[in-house]
Amino acid sequence: MNDQSIKRPVPRPTAWSKPYWDAAREKRLIIQHCNKCSTKIMNPKQYCPNCLSDDLGWSESAGRGTVYSYSIQKRSAASPFVDKVPYVVAVVRLDDGVQLLTNIIGERALSVQCGATVRVAFEPIAGTDITLPVFELVH
Repeated sequence: MNDQSIKRPVPRPTAWSKPYWDAAREKRLIIQHCNKCSTKIMNPKQYCPNCLSDDLGWSESAGRGTVYSYSIQKRSAASPFVDKVPYVVAVVRLDDGVQLLTNIIGERALSVQCGATVRVAFEPIAGTDITLPVFELVH
């Protein structure tokens, strides 16, 4: 196997995560919620992790939050990411009350700090129909 044969991992939408990925492709960030107990859910699931109800819905997110934790990757053990280094992997706590693991992008990404304010952006993955929600620092 050579470096050319290793491809970037791509999310595979399931029946219950398809609305999330469809919205991302439309440059919208949506959050799953339980219609029974109002728990907000990230990442999309078949049932509520709080009350086990399968009565779930979606709500639009404003796409703003703060950096809870981060790591700057300066080397890549996986060939598909060599062209991305250095890059920032972060846990972002959305103002909506959920956290997600994501990337911080943009010219100022490497100056990220915990507590920094971020807003959602969208990054299409070439050769696929997947668009990833990523975040950029707010000036």
